[in-house]
Amino acid sequence: MTSVALTIAGSDPSGGAGLQADLKTFHQHGVYGTSVVTLLTVQNTCGVEAVHYLEPRFVLAQLDAVLRDIPPVVAKTGALGTAALIEALAERAAMFGFPLIVDPVMISKHGGPLIDRDAAAVLRDRLLPRARLVTPNMYEAAALAEMEVNDLPAMEKAAARIALRGVPNVLVKGGRLKDHAVDVLYCDGDLHRFAAPRIDTPHTHGTGCVYSAAITARLARGEELTAAVQAAKAFVTAAIRTAPQLGAGCGPTNMVDVRAR
Repeated sequence: MTSVALTIAGSDPSGGAGLQADLKTFHQHGVYGTSVVTLLTVQNTCGVEAVHYLEPRFVLAQLDAVLRDIPPVVAKTGALGTAALIEALAERAAMFGFPLIVDPVMISKHGGPLIDRDAAAVLRDRLLPRARLVTPNMYEAAALAEMEVNDLPAMEKAAARIALRGVPNVLVKGGRLKDHAVDVLYCDGDLHRFAAPRIDTPHTHGTGCVYSAAITARLARGEELTAAVQAAKAFVTAAIRTAPQLGAGCGPTNMVDVRAR
């Protein structure tokens, strides 16, 4: 039987991030992907020029259409944009019969905001308690934990603090650490570290989306969480190392011939 994963995320017309990256990642893992669009961006590898947020009513209509016809085994979120949409999605997520992975996308790789001023608090207080796993980077972890996060001990402290919001599993991604790319998973009270060599490349557009989508796909295939994170970490590291050198700016990772193991 074919496993199904759902992404609820924004659109990146350059294809390196957002729901486009999620769907490519699902496909690489042999999982059928469905999608709900939350926002539209005007962007390429050089930057984000504009963001258009969709009305919550329209987003929920997409969601309902998918759920009543092709329900997922696991779903994930990406960029959600507005407090109103996050609030509406949190209410709907209370009725989900499947796990929800929250990738709390707040800022693009180019530094452009993808979430409005009031939305971060709503995401922290309303959506996180509905999630099985949240996957913030260091910047996002600092916002969610309301503390500075600039080293590995702070990542671990932030992960435990975010878990107090009601989410049992927290993966803080250490892509901004200087020496190694070390991620910290707080899983039901235990801490796990996942390390990989740092790759010196500008082509890292969409890595957070790919990472969380790979975890989602592997969970949809029935893997246990720590194993899914370990394998997803290896997958995204390989995708960065073999990036296709596309675009004039922060290019996408390899979503063409990296195979899930």
